[in-house]
Amino acid sequence: MARLALALDASTEDRLLPDLVEHGHTVVARLVGWRDVVESLEMLAPDVVVVGAGRGTLSAELLAACDDRGIRLVGVAANDAERAHAGALGVHELVDAEAEWAEFEALVHGGVAVPSRVGGAGDGAAPQAGVIAVWGAAGAPGRTTMAVNIAAELAGAGHRVALVDADPYGGSIAPVLGLLDEAPGFASACRLAGAGALDRAELERIAQRYSAPRASFDVFTGLVGPSRWPELSHERVTSVLATMREHFEYLVIDTGFSLERDEELTSDQFAPRRNAATFAALESADRVVAVGLADPVGLSRLLRGYDELGSLVDAERIDVVVNRVRQSALGIDAHAQVRQTLRRFAGITDAVLLPHDGRAADAAILGARTLRDAAGRAPLRAALRAYVLGSILPEPAPAPRRTLALPLLRRAAAG
Repeated sequence: MARLALALDASTEDRLLPDLVEHGHTVVARLVGWRDVVESLEMLAPDVVVVGAGRGTLSAELLAACDDRGIRLVGVAANDAERAHAGALGVHELVDAEAEWAEFEALVHGGVAVPSRVGGAGDGAAPQAGVIAVWGAAGAPGRTTMAVNIAAELAGAGHRVALVDADPYGGSIAPVLGLLDEAPGFASACRLAGAGALDRAELERIAQRYSAPRASFDVFTGLVGPSRWPELSHERVTSVLATMREHFEYLVIDTGFSLERDEELTSDQFAPRRNAATFAALESADRVVAVGLADPVGLSRLLRGYDELGSLVDAERIDVVVNRVRQSALGIDAHAQVRQTLRRFAGITDAVLLPHDGRAADAAILGARTLRDAAGRAPLRAALRAYVLGSILPEPAPAPRRTLALPLLRRAAAG
């Protein structure tokens, strides 16, 4: 059951309280204005904030505070003016003040899949998604962490995002996000693609939804175990990604680590390839994020893998990200040592370095949440957000200059 903080008018609150309690929820606070709510979030730690959509109880500051803490916000609108105010702020989870508790219950439990942005990909447009493949050498350099949080930041920027677990050695995105993984979604999509039956309705059916305030995205979970890797053939994976391009703005793919060509199987041209899904994802990607660990072993593996990766993907499409940069593993001025090593042995001059932030990473794992939701102010989340906004998302077009035209009579008089 959920912990709720309320900021509603008296009549609406009195009407909803009996049903709220009957469904087993706990009211942690009954507040008045949005400032009271913001000041109480840290101490009360509610799961959901239910507030009136008027200007006194709903504000951009409250939305930002809830987003930073991963708290869901549900607005309650009593009239058209309040609906317009909520819409202008970007609140999509909005309920009429006269609605029964059943409508609130669906939102409190996350049963309604709310698009991250009203309009755009779901309104009849057919965008071509940007495909981002996250690859890393053996040794758990942080591929899944990068993929999950890149997807979260893209969704938080207002885009329709799909996160795909295409690791043929066993997926880990589902447990990281606290999702069910009995039926691997991406393998199901591949089977449907092989039968020519994959369409938008099937994608929506097999996808799971990671729900967060203003940063929700679809997840296609990976293999429960490595025994089912033959289902992820090169042709099927390529077909699935092509279909997904038509329905999302961004695809983020967590790939496998191995770039071996399975030479022991090359005598049989029709045998399935263990790493076919990884090669298909890399070939389909517009951008490849190559992740390595900031220690002597991790950097050595990254450099060897980067050489192999360069034979498959143009260097212009590769972003190198070095994870967990820390003095305890590299000595004084760890950042300079990492940059010097990459420049000397691989000619890499523009790598992205992420700080070692165990507290934030542990908070995300413990809560099965993204860094954006579990540790919004953490240094690691800030570095990831800066990378996504600065390197992956296109720069916004400059706003057109507005000129003030003189009234016609005044211009005539001036002439």
